[in-house]
Amino acid sequence: MNAPQDLRAHVSAEEWQLRTDLAACYRLVALYGWSDLVFTHISARIPGPEHHFLINPYGLMFDEITASSLVKVDQACNKLIESPYPVNPAGFVIHSAIHAVRDDAQCVLHTHTRAGIAVSAQKGGVLPISQQSTFVLASLAYHGYEGVAIRDDEKARLQADLGEANFLMLRNHGLLTVGASIADAFLSMYTFENTCQIQIAAQAGGGELVAVDPRIVEGVGHASRVQTGGLGGRFVWPALLRKLDRIDPSYKN
Repeated sequence: MNAPQDLRAHVSAEEWQLRTDLAACYRLVALYGWSDLVFTHISARIPGPEHHFLINPYGLMFDEITASSLVKVDQACNKLIESPYPVNPAGFVIHSAIHAVRDDAQCVLHTHTRAGIAVSAQKGGVLPISQQSTFVLASLAYHGYEGVAIRDDEKARLQADLGEANFLMLRNHGLLTVGASIADAFLSMYTFENTCQIQIAAQAGGGELVAVDPRIVEGVGHASRVQTGGLGGRFVWPALLRKLDRIDPSYKN
């Protein structure tokens, strides 16, 4: 049986809002050029003790995703609402592992961008050479490459490497952020991606790089709160939604 054309009447108001925000996040990732055809994922945990979460219908481009097309799954990857679309096993392993242990992480956002993978392949990882990098370095972890993430035994190592960090560099693979909200995870990825693009550009310049004073990294949490009025991603999220609505509001369907 196919999923209903519009799930609005079949889910709670809270879940519908989450679906709308997650669909918007997919559209924004496509808009900013961070998608990799259909091969990366953004998930959002539905509030409650069950650890159910929403993830993209595997096979749809990110600019096609709507609130109703998102797939609702449990921790065993069982679909909780009928859907004609599959869930990517690699995406499920990574996202379910993090949602299982990080109750503070409503959203997990993963990308395969050129700049992100390029920096993930560098032994030194993220360098403290830009204002953007200071926000990342304040909460950054690394996870070694183990091949395409389709084995359940990798989950424990992924969980241990992430720990309490909000930015995770997957070596030779890409970038990942977690956030207390979809807006937070998106803003973190915007900063992470820009950090990597700036680093690659600076290295391409060929000159000697100047490092940021480590004491600035230590105080970056306060600076971030001041910049966003204490709202984090919620400070920019309404403007991003207005941008999407001007381009194509169909993500709300």
